[in-house]
Amino acid sequence: MHATAARALALPAFLLLALTACGAEPEIVPATAAGDGTAAPAVSGRTLNLGPDQKRVRAEKVDSIASQVPAGVAEDGKLTVGFSGEGSPPLTFPATDDTTIIGVETDIAQLVADVLGLEIEPQTSSWENLFLAAKSGRYEVVFNNVTVTEERKDLYDFATYRVDQLGWQVPENSPIKEIGKPADIAGLRVSVGSGTNQEKILLDWDRQNKEAGLKPAEILYYQKYGDVLLALKSGRVQAYFGPNPSIAYNIAVSGGSRIVGTFSGAGPDLQGLIAAMTKKDNGLVKPVSEALNTVIGNGKYKEVLDRWGLGNEAIPESQVNPPGLPRQGA
Repeated sequence: MHATAARALALPAFLLLALTACGAEPEIVPATAAGDGTAAPAVSGRTLNLGPDQKRVRAEKVDSIASQVPAGVAEDGKLTVGFSGEGSPPLTFPATDDTTIIGVETDIAQLVADVLGLEIEPQTSSWENLFLAAKSGRYEVVFNNVTVTEERKDLYDFATYRVDQLGWQVPENSPIKEIGKPADIAGLRVSVGSGTNQEKILLDWDRQNKEAGLKPAEILYYQKYGDVLLALKSGRVQAYFGPNPSIAYNIAVSGGSRIVGTFSGAGPDLQGLIAAMTKKDNGLVKPVSEALNTVIGNGKYKEVLDRWGLGNEAIPESQVNPPGLPRQGA
C-alpha cells in the first residue's frame, strides 16, 4: 500500500458496512476519536490501535511444543516471518509510522512465536517473493492470507488458521446488486490480483461463460489495491474480486463502495482455508499447527480475531495440509 493510502486509514468512516447475498460479516462501526485527537476506525465497538506500539495479545511458551521446532530454526532464538509489504488492512498494513507492519496476520504470528518460545523477526516483500523466500527457507514461515491449494502443497507445508472468504466490491452507485455465479460477470470489466486464487476462480467463471455463449469478462490487473479503488471510482472497473476482510475494512473506513457477494477461496465445492506456509518437509509445520491449536484452546486466538473484527473467520482447529483448492484444470 502507498503511504498516502495508509494515512487514509485514519479518516472517519461515515458508512456502516452494507452486505448483500452473504452471511455474517465482520462488524465494523463508524470511527471514534483516537487518543491523539485524530479519528481512528473502530471494529466491533473497539477503537483500532493503528500506531507502532500495538500492545499485542501475547501467549506463554509451551515447552513440549517448543522442543519440536527444528534445530536450524530454533538455534538463533528467532522465527523469521514473511509478510506482504504492500499493505492490505486489516490483514497486514503499515502503522502510522509508515514502517511497522501491523494487522491480524502479525498478531497471529506473534502468538505462534510466543508458544514456540521464539522472538518474532518480521520481514516484508512482494506477494510473489513470499513464495520464493519460503521455498528457499529464507522465511521460516509466511503469514499472509495464503490459501491452501493442492499445487502449493507440492512445494510447501500448511497449518491452517482462518477460513478464506473472497468478496465482490462495486461502487456505491453501481446497478449491480449481486454477484454469486459465473453469468453475473458476463460482459463486465472486472479486476483481480494476478497470481491469486481469486484469479483462478475468476478465469474459470469466464471460461464457463464463453462455453455457454455468454459475453467474456474484460479482466484488468492492478498492482496496488489503491489503484483498484481509483479504477472503481472512475468507472474503468465495474467490480473487484479480492479478499473479503480487506474489502470490508476499506468500505467501513472510506465508504463509496459496497460488497455484493462472497465466495469461498477454494471454489464452490470446498471451504477455502488460510494457512501459515513453510518450506516443504522442513519439520516446522507441526509445531506451528500445535501452537495455533494451543491459542485456539486458551482463547488468545479469539481475542486477536475479535480485535480486528474477523471473529466470523475463526476455525475450531488448525489442520496440517488439509484438502486445498483443486489443481488448475483438474
